[in-house]
Amino acid sequence: MTDALFDPASLRQHWPAPANPRPVVTFGAGSIVGDAHFPAWKKSGIPIAGLYDPDREKAEKLAREWNVTAFETPEEAAAVEGALFDLATPPARHADVLRGLPNGAPVLIQKPMGGDLGEATDILAVCREKELVAAVNFQLRFAPMMLALSDAIEKGLLGEIVDFDVWLALDTPWHLWAFLRDLPRVEIAMHSIHYLDAIRHMLGDPKGVHAKTIGHPNHDMAQTRTSAILDYGDRVRCQLSVNHDHPFGRRHQACEFRVCGTKGAAYLQLGVNLDYPHGEPDILEVFPAGGSEWVQVPLEGTWFPDAFVGRMANLQRFVSGEDDRLIGSAEDAWNTMALVEAAYRSSAAPATPLEQRP
Repeated sequence: MTDALFDPASLRQHWPAPANPRPVVTFGAGSIVGDAHFPAWKKSGIPIAGLYDPDREKAEKLAREWNVTAFETPEEAAAVEGALFDLATPPARHADVLRGLPNGAPVLIQKPMGGDLGEATDILAVCREKELVAAVNFQLRFAPMMLALSDAIEKGLLGEIVDFDVWLALDTPWHLWAFLRDLPRVEIAMHSIHYLDAIRHMLGDPKGVHAKTIGHPNHDMAQTRTSAILDYGDRVRCQLSVNHDHPFGRRHQACEFRVCGTKGAAYLQLGVNLDYPHGEPDILEVFPAGGSEWVQVPLEGTWFPDAFVGRMANLQRFVSGEDDRLIGSAEDAWNTMALVEAAYRSSAAPATPLEQRP
């Protein structure tokens, strides 16, 4: 194969739309709903039945903006016939909202799947008890660039994956999320969890993880910097270097994946995190097996909101029988939470000490 024979437009970038989508009822009226969930549902033609939030004023404001119903009680929201339920709620609230849904209902649960692995286990137990068709909104898997990368890997364009690097050097505006200041777990649980989940999706579960996650003396967030190595044995090197405290101009900032195989490689820029919330374009370039140069893949969409479109489409299609596999089910998402938990345990454990000079 040569690069002349590689057609970048042939890589898959979109999940097929459901033929007859169910109306969506959203629990929560935070910024993620207006910035990503509702734009995604509108773009994909998925009907929005309405939303519920205990902050009535906030719920009514968002409902007016999108011309949907603001339900007065969670029971009223859960009673919408034939609905698919979208939980844009804080992790600690997931289990209680799930208990109020009809048995067997389809539901999309906002990440993370609980504040820690214990909460994730409780959420999984509720989903099993009520036989919910539950997926978790680890939507990076469905971003156009990630679908295309997965397709390139599946088609053998990179050969066997042997290196997976995640590198971030950002100036993240933490003041936009004041609630994070009160959380004991921030960086891995709320941000790098996306990367860990995407890596699991492509490489499978690692044997273990070495990690260190820390804060920064210039602010009071619990953690904003992480280094991690995922153990995939002796053939694959996988590491994350994440620094959200790099406020020294755009020139040397970065948010990228470098994926190398035995025959080819790929480079990705995750543009939304650069100059957040304005963002920059996503980028995917592939050096295909047998090729002689890097080829840019024209991307048809971005992580926000297009990944949310694909995430919802797969759940809708699985419920209707159009898809035979539910990507990122609650069962699978529990494994991502287990990886996050292992990373925090590793960070809290002492490093291998140096021998002392005699």
